Amino acid sequence: MIRHSQDDRGLVFAVRIVPRASRSEIVGEYDGALRVRIAAPPVDGAANKELIRTLAKIFKLPQNAVEIVSGATSKGKVVRVRGADAATLERVISK
Repeated sequence: MIRHSQDDRGLVFAVRIVPRASRSEIVGEYDGALRVRIAAPPVDGAANKELIRTLAKIFKLPQNAVEIVSGATSKGKVVRVRGADAATLERVISK
């Protein structure tokens, strides 16, 4: 189960990234976080930009609806997605 919370500013949940993957994709759940493979190196914010792009595409929202709340320099991050809810997160995981 992915740890998440919902407030008036959107859905907040934990993400664990795997940088330098062959392609960007959702892998599933890892230790209470959404595991995402990122096809970018963790250099100069490239992995963070790719994470935002990937999550926006998967949730079918604009990139400015996805925000990294904490963990910008680590593999474990907390993100906020405005316009998403827990049901949408469950659908994303089950694909």
